Amino acid sequence: MLQESPAVEVKNLRKEFLAEGLSFARRASGVALQNLKVYHQLVAVDDISFVMHRGEAFGFLGPNGAGKSTIVKIITGLVKPTSGTVRVLGRPLNDMEMRRSVGYLPELPNFHRWLRTQEFLEFHGRLYGLHGAALAKRCAEALALVGLEGREQQKLGAFSKGMLQRIGLAQALLNRPELIILDEPVSGLDPVGQSDMRNILLRLKAEGTSVFLNSHQLVDVEMICDRVAIINRGKLLKIGPPQSLFDEPLTVELHVDRVRDELLHHLGSLSLAVRQVEDKPSHLLVEVQNEEQAADIAAGVHSCGARLYMMIPHGRSLEDLFLRTIGALRHDQ
Repeated sequence: MLQESPAVEVKNLRKEFLAEGLSFARRASGVALQNLKVYHQLVAVDDISFVMHRGEAFGFLGPNGAGKSTIVKIITGLVKPTSGTVRVLGRPLNDMEMRRSVGYLPELPNFHRWLRTQEFLEFHGRLYGLHGAALAKRCAEALALVGLEGREQQKLGAFSKGMLQRIGLAQALLNRPELIILDEPVSGLDPVGQSDMRNILLRLKAEGTSVFLNSHQLVDVEMICDRVAIINRGKLLKIGPPQSLFDEPLTVELHVDRVRDELLHHLGSLSLAVRQVEDKPSHLLVEVQNEEQAADIAAGVHSCGARLYMMIPHGRSLEDLFLRTIGALRHDQ
């Protein structure tokens, strides 16, 4: 049986731009100065390779100017790479059948503002090959999904920024895509809209849709994504499940009825670093390598005859990981 191709496969991707600048030169007389245009190569993407699996939610992270949007534009066929290859759903970027299976919401959508909502969706639906009753049904489903039902006859020019994000997501979902690519999808949304967007993406993921999420909203990425990639200055720094990317162990605080010798001996037999919390004799801090090991500790507490009142993991968020990764790079430079 052939293995299913990845949702996105990027190999040795590089993108250079010709950037314009100014230089100053003296005239032959040596008196006056004049401006001269000069050009230099700007490397936006520097030999990046990664794979996004089918059915997963993949977070794409980096500071402003890291090269994220350039890579998104290459994956969607809007920008040609200088070198390297990209395959989407197992097909090259110029394959039309592949494009019919992908949905895309750009960061700053600029839609046909003179069109009404229904006209806009029908236009994009026909581009996907939808017609007649099937198109009408899919337009109604997409509007309901993003919370814009009842606005079919409203012109897009009257939409707020948040509503444009919603209608943009609706058009990206018209074709029931196998892969949806989202570039800052919560831009302009209020907290309710952000929550709605998060729930929609979780629903799509549960239904098996591959979700490529480029976002600065790290809390959303952490709640939605199975794996993340962190890039900066065109280079890939880290990739994998967020909790696997930390360089230090996870610290778990245990609150038990009392610290028994049997419990300390058991934790020591697991080669775990254990220390008591100052001024809290019934609290222990234990360093573990992963969440599964933390679950084993809970079982061990009960097996030693102790009562476990509370188990608290000490904060390791995606924001911590991101800031440490980017901060360490800046420190090295």
